[in-house]
Amino acid sequence: MRALLLAIVVACALGCAKKAAQSFRTEPLTRGPVSEVVSATGDVQAIIIVNIGSQVSGIISKLYVDWNSPVTKGQLLATLDPRLFQAQLEGANAALASADATVQKANVALLDARRQEKRIRELLAQRLVAQSDVDTAQANREGAEATLAGNKASVLQARAQRTLAVTNLAYTRIQSPIDGVVVSRAIDVGQTVAAAFQAPTLFTIANDLTKMQILANIDEADVGKVHEGLLASFTVDAYPGETFNGKISQVRQSPNTIQNVVTYAAVIDAPNPERKLRQGMTAAVTVTASRRDDALRIANAALRWKPENFAPDAVGKPGAEGKPQARSQHEGGRTNVSGRSGRAFKLENGKPVLVSLHVGISDGQRTEILDGLAEGDQVITGDNAPGSGGKPAGPRHGPF
Repeated sequence: MRALLLAIVVACALGCAKKAAQSFRTEPLTRGPVSEVVSATGDVQAIIIVNIGSQVSGIISKLYVDWNSPVTKGQLLATLDPRLFQAQLEGANAALASADATVQKANVALLDARRQEKRIRELLAQRLVAQSDVDTAQANREGAEATLAGNKASVLQARAQRTLAVTNLAYTRIQSPIDGVVVSRAIDVGQTVAAAFQAPTLFTIANDLTKMQILANIDEADVGKVHEGLLASFTVDAYPGETFNGKISQVRQSPNTIQNVVTYAAVIDAPNPERKLRQGMTAAVTVTASRRDDALRIANAALRWKPENFAPDAVGKPGAEGKPQARSQHEGGRTNVSGRSGRAFKLENGKPVLVSLHVGISDGQRTEILDGLAEGDQVITGDNAPGSGGKPAGPRHGPF
């Protein structure tokens, strides 16, 4: 009977020990790729967009293009009623002709004044006239010269008015300044265009829709990770399940503040050979800021898990279960380790042992280990025993 009771006690002890050893969820450290990504949203835009307006006011008489029409540089898009401007040009031509005639008349008067002065001076030499007659002739000649100069200035002014009238008449022909596609038309035949205070936008032309760009709003907390040349991928709602690729060409210095959130615009060049991407589409952007192809990885749950009654100042002291802290992997390896500090609990002999770490980049699920653990080490990610005193990984706080 005693032997039977002893066997039962031993079996219970072994079962309890096995249960204690298996009370934690663990995961080994492995090697593999880790990517740190930055997520953002942005708008799809053409690289070059030109808003075409009118320099003069008038009534639209003809339209030559419509939405989505391909156009070439110099192509006629629309015309304003030119009659008013033609009349102004004819008036300017008449004013210029009148000014030219006035100059000719002033030239004749000047020649006559010079002849009169010359004759009077000859008579003065023969003592046939008084000096006052010479002075009068000289004054008449100088007055004729001044009149001619003023008339010549009037000709320049009339010519400038004619040039303005010619230019305004030319502005009645709205032409495309670039090759591209009409993405917007804001006028119809018969509509009055008023350009007195501000040139109205009549057409919007995109230069090349096979090359688009994304203006992504990068949060200020992530802008330090993003720079020119990084690859980016994005999706749009119009094509669910399809991923488009691009490259960051610029990170702008100017901040945008919306509802106390500061962002910076990153310009992403995106090829669009099939013209699937359209103006104004909203893009969900993912930028791969850093990548390690063969990193020692730890589950982020292990960086958050801690036993009950854990004191944060225990790092560097004996472990949570009275064991000394696991030794760092410095020895025989790196002595200067960059990165952030962290901690995890390594399972040794069925008990958690506190380990201080240096960690690198994280993809949200796994984090790169720079120092403190080795490949294959079992780290605790949670507690399997309900009510045993350990805490599960719980919600994510901080970088892990």
